[in-house]
Amino acid sequence: MADFEDFERTVNLLGDLALYAHLLGADQEFIAVTGPALAASLPPGVLPPRPDGYDPNQGPEYPGEGW
Repeated sequence: MADFEDFERTVNLLGDLALYAHLLGADQEFIAVTGPALAASLPPGVLPPRPDGYDPNQGPEYPGEGW
């Protein structure tokens, strides 16, 4: 049962961090460091595998970006 509680706590923290990231004055450095650290603490197999050649910097342009 403790493993599930750890997983649930980590997912909740990631959700709270996502909400915090949208607040005015949110500490972007804290978010940049804490988010990946929390995600890395999730057990293997929880996150979907990335396809070969995946580059998080490639993808469609979103409104407000690249204008």
